[in-house]
Amino acid sequence: MKARLVAVGERPPAWVAEGFGEYRKRLSHWLPLDLVEVAPGVRGKGRDVARAMQDEGERVLAALPKQAHVVVLDGRGRAYSSEQLAQRMEHWRGQGRDLAFLVGGPEGHAPEVLARADEQWSLGPLTLPHMLVRLVLSEQLYRAAALLANHPYHRA
Repeated sequence: MKARLVAVGERPPAWVAEGFGEYRKRLSHWLPLDLVEVAPGVRGKGRDVARAMQDEGERVLAALPKQAHVVVLDGRGRAYSSEQLAQRMEHWRGQGRDLAFLVGGPEGHAPEVLARADEQWSLGPLTLPHMLVRLVLSEQLYRAAALLANHPYHRA
């Protein structure tokens, strides 16, 4: 099983890229994780936000691996404890499909992206900067994989 993070936004701050890279490296033997950055839709004075979201949505959907189990990160999704996420990861492994995690733009996901999702995952009630979500996601996936492998990283 492999995973792909499809994220709207380009050029994260160096500290986000470094942190994501560290957890991506740690995850590599348990869950190889690729990052695909999607250009955000054009926003600004006189611009149509709905059109920007639609453009982003088209690019996100085009970046999905074939037959992947799609998990949209959304505040309205289901929240998991670290232990519950490990159980969820075990379920995903049992499906035998690759995974795709989707992080939307400033207004969230286009309706077409939400319709394509197999499930929605919330990182909690806080509003997080979208670049930070990449780092939190990769750390939590690593933590879940470590739990499944009985690795001492997670100490409750």
